[in-house]
Amino acid sequence: MRLVVVGGTDAGIAAALRTREVEPNVAATVVLADAYPNYSICGLPFYLSGEVDDWHRLAHRTEFDGIDLLANHHARSLDTTEHTVEIVDAAGKSRTLTYDRLLMATGAEPVAPAIAGVQHPGVFFLHTMDDSFAIDGYLRETECRKATIIGSGYIGLEMADALTFRGLAVSLIGRSASPLPTVDPRFGSLVEEELRRHGVRVLNATEVTSIDRVRRELVVSGGDLREASDLVIIASGVRPSSALATATGIRVGVAGAISVDRFMRTSARDVFAAGDCAETWHRVLERNVYLPLGTTAHKQGRVAGENMVGGTRTFSGCVGTQVVKVFDLAIARTGLRDDEARRAGFDPITIESTAWDHKAYYPGAHELRIRVTGDRLSGRLLGAQIIGDWRAQVAKRIDVFATGLFHKMGVDELNDLDLSYTPPLGNPWDPVQVAAQAWSAGSRI
Repeated sequence: MRLVVVGGTDAGIAAALRTREVEPNVAATVVLADAYPNYSICGLPFYLSGEVDDWHRLAHRTEFDGIDLLANHHARSLDTTEHTVEIVDAAGKSRTLTYDRLLMATGAEPVAPAIAGVQHPGVFFLHTMDDSFAIDGYLRETECRKATIIGSGYIGLEMADALTFRGLAVSLIGRSASPLPTVDPRFGSLVEEELRRHGVRVLNATEVTSIDRVRRELVVSGGDLREASDLVIIASGVRPSSALATATGIRVGVAGAISVDRFMRTSARDVFAAGDCAETWHRVLERNVYLPLGTTAHKQGRVAGENMVGGTRTFSGCVGTQVVKVFDLAIARTGLRDDEARRAGFDPITIESTAWDHKAYYPGAHELRIRVTGDRLSGRLLGAQIIGDWRAQVAKRIDVFATGLFHKMGVDELNDLDLSYTPPLGNPWDPVQVAAQAWSAGSRI
């Protein structure tokens, strides 16, 4: 069996590895657009900050026995009738591969906002390994003292932290009313306080329209805004890289992502899709959404890989679990916010509570703020958000809520979970359960 994977993303490599686990004799070829298979794109801010001193350490793995990697190639066209894909190398030389099953794992690409001047030297996107090398080289070769980041989502926040750590003065510009619009504004305001506490200039509800090169400076403008800077990073989100699918006539859906079923099959026979180029099944909404996450890409790729060699595994879906570290804070969410739940037809109520991450009498205790969203009528858990010190196991506690969402638990059922306890690490009632009890009490008022 001849398998071709278009894209060396998390999903693509996960799929290729899984095919070899299930069928060791399978012939798998991965068409890779760059020279960095299976590198952690999520780790780029920490390489740029200097906290990861060698970019080679970002590699998940470097050995791929039995997998033919075609680096610096891209797919030009796909013929689903003849089962062939035309690929082109960096020199423009083309060749045709024949496949029995093919996976599209082309990932996502940065959204280029309608801002004039993004082509100026010193203006960068951050999405690939080469992007990070270009930014690092520019920082080393020029006397950058001030950076402006356009976009206050996850990458924007991480880069504000990274460049501050590297010694630059940072301005963060976002269109939303507060940073990190994926969490409630109450938590977004706490993120803003943390940014300002570390010297970041935060500009909310601000639309950038142009970037001009004035002598040695970049001037970011929009409305009353005029911000001079040495370096500009645009972190305004991504969209699915689905051009190959569209050109081939393969069905696309939400946000232009490739439409897939739970087996990761596309509308074309013997063609699968996985990762940031594809839709994903949401277990709470019970429909496909576009939610590009590295964790989801790995899982979808593994499912696709197994099914490409004859398996019948289904993708169980995601609940949108995310976490980010911003200086000394960690902020996490899973499931639905109150407004999202209401739009989905639920009758949500959100209750906020606080709890210590471990026994307050043991040194180093940190207070966690937790917002729980549940359905008022059924008591079903719909979502949760946590903010607190990054050492307070925020990520693992949001995972408890994520597990509850995965199994469609009621909020009150979280109290029945047998969670661990010792004074230096927790409480007899974990903060997750304290928050569940607060929700149960508040929802009856």
